[in-house]
Amino acid sequence: MTQTTLGQQVPDFEISATGDKTIRLSELKDQNIVLYFYPKDSTPGCTQEGQAFRDAKEAFNELNTLIFGISRDSIRSHENFKTKQNFNFELLSDTDEKLCQLFDVIKMKIMYGKEVRGIERSTFIIDTQGVLIKEWRKVKVKNHVEEVLEFLKSQPA
Repeated sequence: MTQTTLGQQVPDFEISATGDKTIRLSELKDQNIVLYFYPKDSTPGCTQEGQAFRDAKEAFNELNTLIFGISRDSIRSHENFKTKQNFNFELLSDTDEKLCQLFDVIKMKIMYGKEVRGIERSTFIIDTQGVLIKEWRKVKVKNHVEEVLEFLKSQPA
């Protein structure tokens, strides 16, 4: 699968999600989609980011927008994380890194003094026509959800 490009149609994909669901991009037309990639379930920054999206879900609903969190963790890990944090959106399990590669979020990072391959915290918005309209890379958790909401509010209805 090729990488996505801003302003282009996102290739259709299918991925396992919490709640025993399979998410297919082609079945999500007529809604905006926020895909936020995060490094690992139940870690401090990832927990804070998920909680911020959870707490803003009603605002996203008003903007006709679905939220999906994505990491390389297993569905089982995602289910535990989602339950513990009362997330009101699905988490997608990208164990084979297909979406990570599609959105080019796998990077070499320094962790505890060692170079490791991992997900660079990133967020993408796909519009109702399946076009990638916005991306944030190297996301800092603080105030990020507000930035995403402001961008969506600025879009024509």
